[in-house]
Amino acid sequence: MPLRAASFSTCRNTSSGCVAADCADDLAAPSGAGTDQYSAVMPENSSVTFGDDEADNGSHRSEGDEPEAKRYSVLFYMSYQIMQLPIFQPLREKYQTHFSSWFWDKVFPLAGDVSLKNFGIGDARLAEDIRKETNIIVHMAATVNFAERYDTALAINTMGVKHMIDFASKCTNLELVLLVSTAYVNLMKQGIMMEKPLQQWRSYDGRSDLDISEEMAFKDEKLKELVYNNASERTIRHTMKKIGAQRAIDTWITNYGKGTLKFFPTDVATVIDIVPADIVVNAMLCIISYHPQGTADFIYQIGSSMSNPIKLGQMSQTTYKYFSQIPFVGAKGDVVKVKQPNFLATMASFYETMDKHYKMPLQDMLRRGLSTTEDRHIYNHLKREYDFTVAVAEVYWPFTISKTRFDDSKMQNLMGMVTERDRELIPCNIKFINWDKYFMETHIPGVMDYESRELTRARL
Repeated sequence: MPLRAASFSTCRNTSSGCVAADCADDLAAPSGAGTDQYSAVMPENSSVTFGDDEADNGSHRSEGDEPEAKRYSVLFYMSYQIMQLPIFQPLREKYQTHFSSWFWDKVFPLAGDVSLKNFGIGDARLAEDIRKETNIIVHMAATVNFAERYDTALAINTMGVKHMIDFASKCTNLELVLLVSTAYVNLMKQGIMMEKPLQQWRSYDGRSDLDISEEMAFKDEKLKELVYNNASERTIRHTMKKIGAQRAIDTWITNYGKGTLKFFPTDVATVIDIVPADIVVNAMLCIISYHPQGTADFIYQIGSSMSNPIKLGQMSQTTYKYFSQIPFVGAKGDVVKVKQPNFLATMASFYETMDKHYKMPLQDMLRRGLSTTEDRHIYNHLKREYDFTVAVAEVYWPFTISKTRFDDSKMQNLMGMVTERDRELIPCNIKFINWDKYFMETHIPGVMDYESRELTRARL
């Protein structure tokens, strides 16, 4: 997805990057895809890089819920786990026995929770020290669970930003705040989206009022209603997930490869904004290093639709080519043979196709009766496939039939300021990406490797 960046505001991302002081030579990031938005905030006084470590259930915790010793032991364990990730392999080889000391010389983890005021830091002296010593804040803390509970997502992704801004406003030596956000918050608009801030308290269409306090009140009222009706935790979780939005572009790839997604609403002529994750990181580094001092509310959009456009038709053909050559192998060793994607240009034609291939056969099976175990198995399998396909399509169609493209002129201008050495160290020019090669050799293998690891973990 596209990204945005600004000087104390919002950064939308399709991909992005920046230069990091004395360790730019050592930087290496994995490739993924997305389009996001970045917002860099440049108040007269600024702060240090700060993050969040355990924000997945923020809406259900309050300050002091967990003993400090336990929180910090978990935090350092997580930091150790991060050190073992493949991304650090080049650095492990470079520094060998000194890698651990090199890592801890540059990383100082702090236990915090963006869903809480003041990040849940109960030690007033520690909080004050952080405010004094912080120069740059990079805010990327968010839940990226695409079937997240609405209350959890609201606490982390919405209130987390507010808490960060409140904290940043009290930092006495702050130089820059870089906020990363998806550009697809503008998805309902058509045409070219320019790199300019959204109007505060207004919805994406510029007409409707947007009151976060009303959203918080709605969430609280819904939870009270569920508790009053003695709803089980499972019911509460399901209701909150249903209210929350679900979206993830890679769901189409993984489920198409596994043979569970046979039809999809897609305009093959749609130009999609998509950017590798390493380009996103590099663009962030460039913004941090080259963003003009004193510039406030400045938006950088890191996307591909203007600089190196790729259509969904090309992306789908590359995906079909990949799975034809490297088919998905199920847990029981069964090899999935994919067919050419069946794309429908409108939601109306999609529903019509789903009725023909799923709904009508399911109704016919019920009329005839499910008299045998095999009949019930076939019915349940077809019903699950129908429900899943419709659910995913209703989430994705705004992306796959979108007529929105994201201007990246400001990001291109910023890259023009980058020195030749930094351009070599942290390349972030999307123009030179070979999309077929990227999807065949990097993106799809990475997505399927992640899917395989998640399935393995689920079986343990």
